[in-house]
Amino acid sequence: MKTLKLALLLIAAIAIVQSCKKDVPEPPAKEELTTTQKVNIFIKDAMSDIYLWADKLPDIDEKAETDSEKYFYKLLYTDDKWSFITDDIDALENSFEGIEKSYGWSLTFGRFSNTNNIFALVEYVYPNTPAAKAGLKRGDIIVKIGNGDITDDNYKDLLNNDALSIKLGVLGEGGISLGRTVHMEAKELNLNPVVFTKIIEHGGKKIGYLFYAQYISKYNTSLDTAFQHLMDAHVTDLVLDLRYNPGGVTSAAQHLCSSIAPADVVDAGRKLVTFRWNDKYQTYWESNNVNQQLKINFDSEVPHKMDLHNLYVLTGNGTASASELSITGLKPYMNVTTIGETTYGKYTASITLKPKDIYDNSLYYSEFDNWGIQPIVLRYANSQGVTDFKDGFAPDIEVEEDLFEGIPLGNKEEKLLRVALKEITGVEVVSKAIKSAVVHPDFTVVDRGFSKFDKNKREVVLDNSEDLLFR
Repeated sequence: MKTLKLALLLIAAIAIVQSCKKDVPEPPAKEELTTTQKVNIFIKDAMSDIYLWADKLPDIDEKAETDSEKYFYKLLYTDDKWSFITDDIDALENSFEGIEKSYGWSLTFGRFSNTNNIFALVEYVYPNTPAAKAGLKRGDIIVKIGNGDITDDNYKDLLNNDALSIKLGVLGEGGISLGRTVHMEAKELNLNPVVFTKIIEHGGKKIGYLFYAQYISKYNTSLDTAFQHLMDAHVTDLVLDLRYNPGGVTSAAQHLCSSIAPADVVDAGRKLVTFRWNDKYQTYWESNNVNQQLKINFDSEVPHKMDLHNLYVLTGNGTASASELSITGLKPYMNVTTIGETTYGKYTASITLKPKDIYDNSLYYSEFDNWGIQPIVLRYANSQGVTDFKDGFAPDIEVEEDLFEGIPLGNKEEKLLRVALKEITGVEVVSKAIKSAVVHPDFTVVDRGFSKFDKNKREVVLDNSEDLLFR
């Protein structure tokens, strides 16, 4: 028998839970298996055990499949648009930690209504990155890669290539004309997701603004610094900008929510969200009273508690996963007003599984240890049972973003923020920039992103693990 070691990523560090048993046959010792077949067996072993919809896996002969990636996606349940597989597990895990080769910009891709050509608009730029050093900023328009047009076939080069030469566009009354050329090389970056924090005085109030780009627990101390700054300034309200936040790890979501929510809720360790696993795992956690695998509570030990009763969250279709968990988890305990566009729709959570998490013998998996899967293992609900929001959360106040304005994030004249400020104070923000803005051309949004791992980042990832042993 082989040992199946699943790195079940727990909500908080706990003692190793008593082992349970699982019969999974070793591949026949004398059978010659190709690398592809071994990868396929790894996929089947993991998915048939811990996948949320394990009871609905189709009966496919894994040894007859010649493409492991295609085989994996054949196994997915109809509702599952989130599970994925990779043959570059190190790069994926680094991206979850904010480490990746990038230009440091986030882009919206649009298509002009009168042409098939694509252009890109800069959503935001991380400080001290290649894009920032090149002078790029929110609202900049990219119209060419090299000397060629941007098309469906090459637009992702703006996220994936190691080096770029791009041509910027200039918006004027006659349309978009060619501007300066920018050359950049991608760098491996450590990206702190607490990108902007600001104190805004408007309508007689001090209002905090926090732009949070991804849920990464190693930067919880940066959140602490931001919250301390806001508390020292005696802000009365908070605008949390999650419009481009694709999600991340549960411990970061727990930390953020615990720092914001009413203090009595946090101090009492009230329930933030509950989990529902597949029947086998749900039964095991419940019968063994493993509560850490059944729910997340507010953390009373966070260093700073804003003790808020009103929160204003800026949202968009890039608001996913742990961002949505934060919104729905807080709503039973405080007034959460969402402003912007409908969120992505992600009510499930996943774990990262590699061959070494499954097999004891490294000689068996050494030729495919670069592979990994990110299967959905549970669905979550808030304390009132709200779940299955696969179409996302519609905003309380709908506001369509206009990147052509080019107004920096955190500036009170920026479209979503100025609506939030009016909602908080009842006082309109007067903007000269808005009055003088040039009308932009008609276009449709075709995509958006920060890096090649964008789709993968739209995950609630369970973290802070102890290995649990399954045989």
